[in-house]
Amino acid sequence: MNAFTARVGIQHPIIQGPFGGGLSSVCLAAAVSNAGGLGSFGAHHLSPSQIGDVMREIRSSTSKPFNINLWVSRHDQGAEVMTSLHHEQGVRQFAAIYQRLGIEAPPIEPSDDFTFEQQAEVVLEARPAVFSFVFGIPNAEILRECHRRGIVTIGAATTQEEAAALDEAGVDMIVATGSDAGGHRPSFLRPTEDSLTGTLSLVPQVRRVTRKPVIAAGGIAEEYGMRAAFQLGADAVQIGTAFLACEESNCPPPHREALFARDAAFTRLSSRFTGRLARFIQTALLDELEATDHPGLPFPWQAHFNRVVKAEGVRRGDASLLPLYAGQAAPLIKHRRAAELMQELISTLP
Repeated sequence: MNAFTARVGIQHPIIQGPFGGGLSSVCLAAAVSNAGGLGSFGAHHLSPSQIGDVMREIRSSTSKPFNINLWVSRHDQGAEVMTSLHHEQGVRQFAAIYQRLGIEAPPIEPSDDFTFEQQAEVVLEARPAVFSFVFGIPNAEILRECHRRGIVTIGAATTQEEAAALDEAGVDMIVATGSDAGGHRPSFLRPTEDSLTGTLSLVPQVRRVTRKPVIAAGGIAEEYGMRAAFQLGADAVQIGTAFLACEESNCPPPHREALFARDAAFTRLSSRFTGRLARFIQTALLDELEATDHPGLPFPWQAHFNRVVKAEGVRRGDASLLPLYAGQAAPLIKHRRAAELMQELISTLP
């Protein structure tokens, strides 16, 4: 037991990374929590009532602590509302792809009728053991309420500067998420492209600016990466891609199989699938989107136009049409069941 496990109330310093975009599942979060780690559910895309439903479902599947994750910044500047100009730009950008696939462009989408603060209010009421967040820092009132209600708060930092800001704000624990991680780069103080620090360099930098528990994330999928993280000064590890590959996740089967294929060794950072920079397995579709002369849209509207392509890929069972989120440790994954992955990780803990 260390500072992390004692505070959260779990047996092992292992967090299942929260996946956004519908990739999280109640089944996976419960499986990891039941195995003595911290299961997580990425809920940024859900309405407050849906978040409440998810937490009730998780509690029906496990009596152990779990983590709910939200995005503090839910849209880029200038993307509060989808305008006709956004729609025209999106249609032009994806026109050739839609025509080739025989699918229709999506209509103008109304903005969500809820805010991060409203989502957080539901989390506060439900009192999960852990509330984690990315893309910023919640306001002081939300953090105070978390502390008052005994909810552990975990913020994500991509730089030492962001870690210091989280520490000063009173966040309980800090995830040092290196640029080798899969999924979105949740930078919030400087442009994401200027905040690409690898896990090996980032963890000791974060350790220098806080006495609070530090969680290493990015490039960790098995025992060697986990051991290295603890040697660098981490109190816990957060593992994403290896858990995404497990059958308990909500990962579409073609995406899951792609994580075990040879091409999983080749990833790149791109904002062309969602509007925010994230790491994906390279595909011809991603190359096509990167090569277009049409400008990309801000988040979430870029994701809106890609969503129909993703849906068609799921319908066809075609991984080449999906945004294949993956970290640089993908070639190291080998387990298809969360219990098996947890068993191996636990057996090698220091």
